[in-house]
Amino acid sequence: MGKLVSTNPARNYEVIGEVDISTEAEIKEKVNLANNAKSKWKDLGVEKRIELLRSIYDEFKKRKEEFVPLITKEIGKPITQSVKEVNGYLEDFMWFLDNGKKALEDEITYKDETSIHRIVYEPYGTAAVITPWNYPLGMFIWGVIPNLIAGNTVVFKISEECPLIGELIEKIMNSKDLPEGVFSEVYGAGDVGQRLAESDINLIWFTGSSKVGKLIYKIAAEKFIKAVLEMGGSNPGVVFDDVDISDVIPEIYNERFYNCGQSCDSLKRLIVHESILKEVVEKLKIEVEKKILGDPNNEKTELGSLVAKRQLELLHSQVKDAVEKGAKVITGGETPNDLEGAYYKPTILTNITKNMRVWNEEVFGPVLPIISFNSEEEAVELSNDTLYGLGSRVYSRDIDRAERVASKIEAGTVEINHGSRWLTCNPFGGFKQSGMGREHGITGFRELCQIKVISKK
Repeated sequence: MGKLVSTNPARNYEVIGEVDISTEAEIKEKVNLANNAKSKWKDLGVEKRIELLRSIYDEFKKRKEEFVPLITKEIGKPITQSVKEVNGYLEDFMWFLDNGKKALEDEITYKDETSIHRIVYEPYGTAAVITPWNYPLGMFIWGVIPNLIAGNTVVFKISEECPLIGELIEKIMNSKDLPEGVFSEVYGAGDVGQRLAESDINLIWFTGSSKVGKLIYKIAAEKFIKAVLEMGGSNPGVVFDDVDISDVIPEIYNERFYNCGQSCDSLKRLIVHESILKEVVEKLKIEVEKKILGDPNNEKTELGSLVAKRQLELLHSQVKDAVEKGAKVITGGETPNDLEGAYYKPTILTNITKNMRVWNEEVFGPVLPIISFNSEEEAVELSNDTLYGLGSRVYSRDIDRAERVASKIEAGTVEINHGSRWLTCNPFGGFKQSGMGREHGITGFRELCQIKVISKK
């Protein structure tokens, strides 16, 4: 049996633990257990399922302090951001518990003196839930908890970058009274995820790269099962010439560089009106250079490391390509000399052209390319010049213009000025190669269900 070794990317990749990689036989066994349990789990009904999951929520809340240092160790995330992840996603957990029954209630579509027609939301059966490393506890909560509330049993695979977090999740999930087979976990890299997806399951819930998402979609198509996919993003942020620049700079920084830029839905391309380009770049440079890059265990640190050496190498190659094609490095563009591990300085690039990888690819790290525009039409064209369509942002005091541009941007969410899409009641997902289906809200629950109509007379 192979071992999955966990390392600390912020401490020069020191080994911090290991778990057993799940064998093909173990994957099959856990899927079989899930399939054996799915009828009983469905028949419990949503209220009983939620009751059982509330005790699990209580255990996660009780042990939340165990997650904080583990997230920082395995991911390289600053300790203050690890605290925010744990607290914020536990709030999402509670929202799912409090709103699941309402989302899944029968819906009457027609009624008269002699007949009644209603929609019934039924589980698919066994769901494979495959999640990434950038918000390891959060993605587990988003993927697993709504599926369980909806009545699906779950076989869960966390990213190979954070298996120790996965072990802690599994211990907590198994510490209460869930029936056997309702939840189980497998461990390994992409090959384990592929075997799980190819197993005898009824639904795939996946968050990760568009490349892997396409493979998952092909597997689902061959099996003719549903897949809910939230994949990559290259979010545009459009800044019009009527904004208060000092007001928007801190938010632009946070939207791009939070979690060291390792968020699928972060701002990844800044599109600025040409008349204010110079001032925006200058003020953003000041904002970036005052941030502290360093040991993520230090509470003063604002940027930690990337998750792995491979991620650092990919980012370096993307920036190198841009510079070779004429991009100008305003700040950053290199690894720090005084830190060992997967560190990269927060970087601003200008003189961007459309043949550069930083424009065409998803950039998963602390690098922000900035490009100018001179008309509303050009801003929309640049925003939509991407394979992705997850999120976007528009800054303008002219709300009519901002609304007009928002209506033309091809993305699952558009935030105007300081608006935030991050309410759990809002559906979340993308256009184009950013995925299909939606998470969260009433819509997200129903994505996990078969829709049946029952009419009687």
